[in-house]
Amino acid sequence: MSDSIVIIPTFNECENVEEMILKVMSLEKDFHLLFVDDSSPDGTADIVRKAQKKFPGRIHLEVRTGKLGLGTAYIHGFKWCTKASYDFIFEMDCDFSHNPDDLIRLYQACVDGADLSIGSRYTRGGNVTNWPIKRILMSYFASVYVRLILWIGIKDTTAGFKCYRREVLEKINLDNITFKGYAFQICMKYAAKKNGFKITEVPITFIDRVFGVSKMNTGIFKEAFFGVWKMRGMKL
Repeated sequence: MSDSIVIIPTFNECENVEEMILKVMSLEKDFHLLFVDDSSPDGTADIVRKAQKKFPGRIHLEVRTGKLGLGTAYIHGFKWCTKASYDFIFEMDCDFSHNPDDLIRLYQACVDGADLSIGSRYTRGGNVTNWPIKRILMSYFASVYVRLILWIGIKDTTAGFKCYRREVLEKINLDNITFKGYAFQICMKYAAKKNGFKITEVPITFIDRVFGVSKMNTGIFKEAFFGVWKMRGMKL
């Protein structure tokens, strides 16, 4: 059994999911995959089921009823993976904005001593491509805003490409984290920091999706903007 599993939430990712599976399965390190699919009407889950037959024991699927949000998908995945006793648990998007080759670098950062490694766009060596300048500036200054309020010392506070040691997820009070979008990503980092875990940022190049539709909306932005104030008083 592998010591590492990658959680990938999906909703209407039929254009990306098969290619993502083949890419991760081809890496020199043995990674397992857990897809948490919110009943995608485009048949995403059916593609995963076919891949399970091709790669037995390496691909897992949890299908939920309805579109319940990114944060709840990851919480579901975290609980599933810790119960299955994986030592290293990853978050990654299905749209190739996160390069699967970087999984090995995030893994190595945790092997070398980090409790949480973050694929960072804004640390030295990180980059963003194919995003309009307005989106880059909004994302960058959102991280500045979060640092000013939470004092967590992380440059890419909204990053969603991460590797956790299992002990981090077992320590954090996951049931208290109800955010669904960027606020969820911020809160998980804040919780790891509050609980005294060592966090390392690994520079990556973030590439905007080519296929499919972004899940970003105004509600997600507002949740993050106001949610950081709520986090300061949460028991994490």
